[in-house]
Amino acid sequence: MKKFKINKPKEVFSEIFPHAISILKRSIIDPLLGDNLMRTFANEKSPLRSELFSSDQMQEYALKFAGTHKLTSGNASEQLLKRLSENEDVLLSVHSLLMESLKEKKRIAPAGEWLLDNFYLIEEQIYTGKKHLPKGYSKELPQLANGKSKGLPRVYDIAIEIISHSDGRVDMKSLSAFINSYQSVFTLQLGELWAIPIMLRLALLENLRRLATQIAVDIYNKNLANYWADEMTLISEKDPKNLVLVIADMARSNPPMESSFVAELTRRLQGKGSSLALPLSWIEQRLSENGSTTIELVYLENQKQAADQMSISNSIHGLRFLNNTDWRYFVEDHSIVEKILREDIYGIYEKMDFYTRDRYRHVVERIAKNSSFKEENIATMAINLAKENSRNDNSRTSHVGYYLIGKGLLSLERISKTNLKVLEKCNRFFTKFPLLIYVGSIAIVTFLLSAILLNRAYTEGLRERNFIFLGLLCIISLSELSLSLVNWLVTLIARPHMLPRLDFSKAIPQQFRSLIAIPTMLSDINVIDDLIESLEVRFLANQDNNLHFALLT
Repeated sequence: MKKFKINKPKEVFSEIFPHAISILKRSIIDPLLGDNLMRTFANEKSPLRSELFSSDQMQEYALKFAGTHKLTSGNASEQLLKRLSENEDVLLSVHSLLMESLKEKKRIAPAGEWLLDNFYLIEEQIYTGKKHLPKGYSKELPQLANGKSKGLPRVYDIAIEIISHSDGRVDMKSLSAFINSYQSVFTLQLGELWAIPIMLRLALLENLRRLATQIAVDIYNKNLANYWADEMTLISEKDPKNLVLVIADMARSNPPMESSFVAELTRRLQGKGSSLALPLSWIEQRLSENGSTTIELVYLENQKQAADQMSISNSIHGLRFLNNTDWRYFVEDHSIVEKILREDIYGIYEKMDFYTRDRYRHVVERIAKNSSFKEENIATMAINLAKENSRNDNSRTSHVGYYLIGKGLLSLERISKTNLKVLEKCNRFFTKFPLLIYVGSIAIVTFLLSAILLNRAYTEGLRERNFIFLGLLCIISLSELSLSLVNWLVTLIARPHMLPRLDFSKAIPQQFRSLIAIPTMLSDINVIDDLIESLEVRFLANQDNNLHFALLT
């Protein structure tokens, strides 16, 4: 009779344990540890981190960097808005992952803590980026034909380089040094100067996205290390002979030999007994194949955590810098067009308020887009026209604004051979004969509406005197409706422009000394006290040595 060998429960457990662990890991553990997240972040780029430059080094680097740029004349693409949306999704995913880690009371790296503590600011900057980057905006900016940023705006590539060589820390000194040096090779357009804060914001958010993915990968690696450390610790305590099977399962799963995984596993297993020295020996052997050691990777992980913390800290401070900076003066300080317009022969331009100067610059920008000349050439043409007419002793025609927003604009457009759009031509025609167009529109609408009603009355059989009486009645009554309709359309079509103004925000110069007269009627002797009191209020609210108030009674 043949004897059958019956395995003991312990032997059966030893045989099926490795397979059970593998099945459990593939079906339950991997998704929990973030295997899907790892696949998502597999092709992520490294953070924007290059050699750190001082302000002087930034200036030197900008000269070389500008020489690598070539602009494309083809159709412009729009990728930045899509990338901003992707960055938002990634940052929100990593934020959720960090919150889950906090709920489970797991250790979070300092970089992750920075991200959590300042996430409100990041969300605010994403909203600001979407607001200041409307659809089609980046298409209007000059785009690159070569390099890593091919097909992207030139000014975005500039922002990326500034962030890379400052590790995310932006300050006005290094930024100004870079822009000034770059413009000694290529002049940036006005639109590009205005786009610098927007592009810096996008570059900082891009850097935060890359840093956040590193944090997510590190969390995954640490969770994986903790899982295997827990399994090995448990087996070493209950059944040390089967520890080798768990190590074999870990080896078959091909864990990432990255600094975050190795450092966490070493921290968990080191000094826990001789039985747990075996997995550490296996890790050491695997690392030796690539010419590294556990000590090196632990040291590298500490360095990496410190660098990531510094990069996120710098990027957060960079976002705050963008919020707290008045970019109007930055644009004026670095605009070539502004420097040319300040050559206004009587110096009136530089005494005007910001909004007037900005309106002048926008006209230069518009003409340049519709002609073959650059913005600095258009500004020079306007200055030359003003200088030519300065001999006529007419301060009006010798001011540069006369050729930008006044009647001299036609002369500037003729010299620059500006190609006006159809809409602009129609607008010019309407503004040339405003009263005729306004009254004519009311008359046309009135007669059209009247014709419709009279046609209906005629088909109903109304004739002769009654028909004439009805026609007059329609014209009188419908003229009021036409007037309201035309007025409504005018508010939709016509754009009001503020009159050019001088900047008296700090003080009124002696040559512009003014008296404000308040006309009033002295209807009663008791009114005098009220008038004097209101006059005093106006004086106290607008105190200036060259500003006076009076009652005109």
